[in-house]
Parts: sequence; structure tokens; C-alpha cells
Amino acid sequence: MDDLNALFKAQVDNRWTMSQTTVKERRDLLLKLKHSIQDHREEIKKALHDDFRKPHAESELTEIHTAIDEINFAVKKLKKWMRPKRVPTPIVLFGSMSFIKYEAKGVVLILAPWNYPFSLLMNPLIAAIAAGNCAIVRPSEKTIATGLVIKKILDEVFPANIVKTVIGNIDVAEKLLELPFDHIFFTGSTNVGKMVMAAAAKNLTPVTLELGGKSPVIVDHDVDLADCAEKIFWGKFMNGGQTCVAPDYIFIPEELKAEFIELFKKQVEKRFGETSVDRLKTEDFARMVDVKAFERLATKIKDEKKLMEDETQKDQRFIPPTLLTDVQLNSPIMEDEIFGPILPVLTYKNVDTVIDYIRANPKPLALYIFSKNRKTIKKVLMGTTSGGAVINHVILHLANPHLPFGGVGHSGMGSYHGEFGFKTFSHERAVLKQGKFTLSNLYFPPYDTFMSRLAFKILRWLE
Repeated sequence: MDDLNALFKAQVDNRWTMSQTTVKERRDLLLKLKHSIQDHREEIKKALHDDFRKPHAESELTEIHTAIDEINFAVKKLKKWMRPKRVPTPIVLFGSMSFIKYEAKGVVLILAPWNYPFSLLMNPLIAAIAAGNCAIVRPSEKTIATGLVIKKILDEVFPANIVKTVIGNIDVAEKLLELPFDHIFFTGSTNVGKMVMAAAAKNLTPVTLELGGKSPVIVDHDVDLADCAEKIFWGKFMNGGQTCVAPDYIFIPEELKAEFIELFKKQVEKRFGETSVDRLKTEDFARMVDVKAFERLATKIKDEKKLMEDETQKDQRFIPPTLLTDVQLNSPIMEDEIFGPILPVLTYKNVDTVIDYIRANPKPLALYIFSKNRKTIKKVLMGTTSGGAVINHVILHLANPHLPFGGVGHSGMGSYHGEFGFKTFSHERAVLKQGKFTLSNLYFPPYDTFMSRLAFKILRWLE
């Protein structure tokens, strides 16, 4: 704990220097980080594969590229983001000028998850640096190899009094949470998010919580079912299903169920292999991050009816791509976020019953609608809430830096990506500058003078 206190103090001592850095200085830091990521590209992919056999192509797409893209966007937009924003001033404050000044919060803590251990640490860090903060980051203890590569990169790019990586188990995270950070950014489960928020409350530290939940997919009657099956397949099984915005379950009209199941089976065979042996051997499908994650899911699907009867393999932490074909709403698999390569299929007759079900459960991080009917799309969007939503695809909203990414309720609070990340790690300081001429002194006592009475009549008139 003494080392953590010393590290924290070093960043506190440096926070004013960092917060006063120029656009150019922050850009230079971000570009230096970008070049280091590019230099260590192969090490990053190897580490991710070592941790849970993440396919190299997925590492490029969802880990490395997303971080580089976030840097490029920040470098391009940073001057605009940092510029004070002029805002209108009401007539009763005539003679004044008002603006918002974006200031670094100070020293921030970023607690990263294991499912996207590289990008979900780098992306909030990029936003924190763009906003002029110092940061202590902690990679997940479940993805050791990736955490060590992250530490290597960040140690090369940043002095310890600007950014420092802390490697350690849960007890290290708990000790970090005792420190009076200026902001805490946590990505992980809802249960742990509650503990982070409770710890932050002791120091009145603001938090951003990027959590999860059961993200539903609603398939309408009028869709191209083959296209729908392909897109849902991709979003569900990317990263071995260990994605916070992965489709968690699907509602489909009863009359389309059989055809959808057959189309989905063709996708599994086409993408991962025609036999169970092929699917076990494929290098395009990630594994569960640890034995605990494997056992949790293996137990839940043990008695469920599956599309394909591939065997689970504990020694490889392998849960096969699984479609559950006869799921009931009270099934154990419907209790919590699945966070694995399992997709329950449920049917409906009227979309109102689907909306009622979604409303009755915690607010999801994402919601997906496949439909050509504008009225149905509007009805679902107006009748539900979620962190984000995608129409006729899945997951892609994460790739647009102009959109905020974040949850609502049990799926999180606060958002980031692009300017939303910059603002998350910034204090929006209200500044009013009084000019030479002013009306405000007309509202000073004594209140029985002619000018004072006139001023208050003007106030009434402005109502």
C-alpha cells in the first residue's frame, strides 16, 4: 500500500502540470502511444491468444484497431474539444459574457475488464489523456499476458507521474479504491460495479460504470432471415461470446423459428466447421477466460435442448457455439447475462409481449431490432430503454466515435468514446466574465428606488 500511496502522491503532485498541457503536447503523447501500440502489435495478439485463444483477426479488429481509431479521432478533434465553449447570456445579465471551460479532473483510476483486456483499458485511457489527466490503470488479473504487454507499452510511453500500470489481484484493486481519486472508470459486472460505487462514495469520487446485462434481439416478421441469422451469429460468437453487448437472447415469431434455426446451423458449419471435431480445432473461436467461467456455463446448459450436441471440453475451456432451441422464460440461462457462446431462442406472437418482458427486467446495455417496419421499430424504441440500440445489425454502434457508449440503470452510468470520453474525464467549469456595463447592480438594495422598482418590473415583464 505504501508503494501505491507514493505513486498516487507523485501523480497528485504532477496533475496541475499535466492539466495545463497544450493541444500539441497532448497530441504528441497520444501519437507516441499509437506508435508504441503499432510497434507491439504482434505481442498484443500473442498475449490475447495466450490468455484465452482469441483469434488474431479479432484482436486486430476489436482490440488494436479500436484503440488506434480512438487515438486518431482524438488527435483530429482535440483542438476543438479543448476550446472554451461560448454560451448565451440572458438579458438580465446584460454586459456579461458566459462560457464553459473544460478542465482535467485530476488523477483518475481506470479498472479494466478481462473480456477485451486491451481496448477496454486503452480507450478510456486515451480519453483521460486527451482531457489532461494523470491516470493509474489496472488490467484484469484474469488476463495476465495482456496486462504485462499493456504495462510494457505504457511504461515506454509515459512517465510514472502521468500514467502507471498496476498489476495485481483483487486486493490491489481494493487498495486502489481506498485512494481519493478525482474519477473512477470501471468496466465489468454489475455486482462488482456496485462495490466500486460504494467504495467511491467514501471519497465522494464520481464514477463511470460500464457494466452489462441481457441484451435482447427482436426479429420481426418481415426480415431477410438469412441476413439476420448471419449478423446475429457474428455478434454472438465474436470473442467466444464474451462481449458485454453481445446478443444475449433472441425473440422471434413462432412461424420463423424453424427456418431461423436451420439458417443459424448453416452459419455455424460454414464459419467454424461442419463437424464437432472441426469446431473444436478451429482457430477462429475464442475460449472461456478461465475454468470458473467454463463451469458456470456448462452447468447452465447441461439440461437444455441444443441445436448441435457438441461436447464441452473443460481442459480447453471450450464451450461450443450453442443455440438453445426450447428455452422457457424461467430457465436458469435467462436469469443472468450469459457472457459466453450460448444463444437462447424464444418465440412470440405479439411484439407487445416482448416489450413487456424487456421492461420487466433490468435495463440492458444494448437492444437489437431486425425489422423493415418503421412503426414496429418506433414502437420498440419508444417502449423500451437501453444503453444503445442498433436496427438491422448488432454491436456496430460501438464503432462510431460520434455516438456515446454507455449503459443505463443496471447496465451502467456515464458514457465515453470520442468527445463523450473527453467530457467524462473533464470538469465543465462555468465561467462568467463581467464587462464594463452591467444591469446587475440594479438588483442591489435599497429596493425602493425608482431604478430598482423599474428593474423588477422588467423582470416580471420578461417572465
